[in-house]
Amino acid sequence: MGFRMGIVGLPNVGKSTLFNALTRTAAAQAANFPFCTIEPNVGEVAVPDARLDRLAAIAQSKQVIPTRMTFVDIAGLVKGASKGEGLGNQFLANIRETDAIAHVLRCFEDGDVTHVDGRVNPVEDAEVIETELMIADMESIEKRLQGLSRKVRGGDKEAVQQERLLGAALAALEDGRPARTVEVSEDDARAWAGLQLLTTKPILYVCNVDEGSAAEGNAHSVAVAEMAARQGAAHVVISAQIEEEIAQLSDEEAAEFLSEMGLTEPGLDRLIRAGYDLLALETYFTVGPKEARAWTIRRGTNAPRAAGVIHGDFEKGFIRAETIAYDDFVALGGEQAAKEAGKMRAEGKGYVVKDGDVLHFLFNT
Repeated sequence: MGFRMGIVGLPNVGKSTLFNALTRTAAAQAANFPFCTIEPNVGEVAVPDARLDRLAAIAQSKQVIPTRMTFVDIAGLVKGASKGEGLGNQFLANIRETDAIAHVLRCFEDGDVTHVDGRVNPVEDAEVIETELMIADMESIEKRLQGLSRKVRGGDKEAVQQERLLGAALAALEDGRPARTVEVSEDDARAWAGLQLLTTKPILYVCNVDEGSAAEGNAHSVAVAEMAARQGAAHVVISAQIEEEIAQLSDEEAAEFLSEMGLTEPGLDRLIRAGYDLLALETYFTVGPKEARAWTIRRGTNAPRAAGVIHGDFEKGFIRAETIAYDDFVALGGEQAAKEAGKMRAEGKGYVVKDGDVLHFLFNT
């Protein structure tokens, strides 16, 4: 399981440049005019994880298969999108299909790159998009509440639950708060997710800075960081221009370039880690002579469900999981040595998989 992150923002903030860099393709046409991205470009990238390479080297795996992450480059938004302005309707439809939002904010000054509102203020830009999403949610909720009224009068339990949750979301929105600020009980979590409200999507603010600010950020990115902290949201500082340049280099050249820029890793790595934290994701591994492979699960996933990520039959017929912690696998030099040292454990259905676990599943067919 990977996840699908929508890259959104006002026109000309660097969304397509970042997308091109992330996917190492030129699929999205980056150009200095609004709406150069008409259809949402979708790209999958391998999630970099040094642990996987280490495990593969120890097991002498013939194939190394990282987990993957999907990015969707969505058309630029403008004020009035909730009313269909610009490409608003399309933007809102595309964003509903994502798990999280990477909101790219322009945190650089450049007279050659036009800002749709003629000024550089990333906090105000963020508010523009958030406002449009909130308006769209309010209109959607009001329509749905009208449609539910008959079922609610008839005592339909599901409709009653939906009406209550929609009412809570509407109250927050009318108070100027996104729906993600509503506290939802465990019993309501599934129904809440099913509402598919735009402002329940987790947000990662991506501060697109100039090359000189890539290492430390700048005044604009500091303002975004303060805004994110107030909201309990995440943020990351990236120079899309640097990422685009790195994408064209070999690994050795990229490492040298990063060092010269005062950076220790590509922005992609930071973006993925922030995305993982945002959605409470983690990784487990399967390792053998044929292949070493990484798998993504949500934090708190039990062993049968983790097995189901590989194949549904693994979950249905789950017997047990043979588990070795990553540190033990590496320190002892592989599966057999870990087993002989008593570091391989047999875990049942109630075991909650931990990040970095090396797993082998036993199941009935």
